[in-house]
Amino acid sequence: MEIQQTWRVGALAKASGLTVRTLHHWDQIGLLSPSRRTASGHREYGEPDVVRLYQVLVLRRLGLGLDSIAVCLDAGVDPVRLVGDHLAGIERSIAALDELRQRLVHIHQHLLAEREPDISMLIAVLRSMGGPGLAGTSEAVRQRLAPDQLAALRENAATLGPAAHYLLEIEWPELYRRAEALRVSGIEPGTPQVQKLVRRMDELSVLFSGGDTRLSGSVRTAWREELADTAQREEGDVAATAGAWRDLADYLDQARAAP
Repeated sequence: MEIQQTWRVGALAKASGLTVRTLHHWDQIGLLSPSRRTASGHREYGEPDVVRLYQVLVLRRLGLGLDSIAVCLDAGVDPVRLVGDHLAGIERSIAALDELRQRLVHIHQHLLAEREPDISMLIAVLRSMGGPGLAGTSEAVRQRLAPDQLAALRENAATLGPAAHYLLEIEWPELYRRAEALRVSGIEPGTPQVQKLVRRMDELSVLFSGGDTRLSGSVRTAWREELADTAQREEGDVAATAGAWRDLADYLDQARAAP
């Protein structure tokens, strides 16, 4: 039987460049906990924990908060997609640094020749230092939105970069699944656990709508109209599913209205 490598918290902190305090905090909030225990009772991180640590660090680098990361990892992320996004981010960083280097070399040559750099050169450097469509929106909903609204959604999603995929395609659906489980279980919409989910959904809505309440309201209305039409148009399981989603939308609105 192959013996897996394990790490104490101090050793993993040193290997990953994190602090022991950070790992302890992530353990306390349930984001990353040691899964192994020695014969003497000491807790240790195993190889699967190191894989999860990598996922946490990549998703954090992509701009996700710890709560979003926890939801995404619990729902499951595609490792090929994750490593690909990490690689793409590194390549973008290399390209941006190379562009910045070339601009600085140009300015340095001007200064060595005792020539004043043109202000446009400095503006270009500032731009380089600053660094930098909406796949999750169904076609049916797209058809219910105005072209300028779709353009705004795509633009806002683009500013999020690769994080948009994890927020929109993984975290958001998982929040809805959790809310539906609470609804089916008979949990009242005004309870803190439901309202916490709704608050996070609304935070994501702000991210993708750019804080435009009319835009986020239009998207929500489009979803409701599509669900209502689907329930009337289809039969059997499809209609039942649309009806359940409509009931969930009502449940979430009740949570929003709760004191």
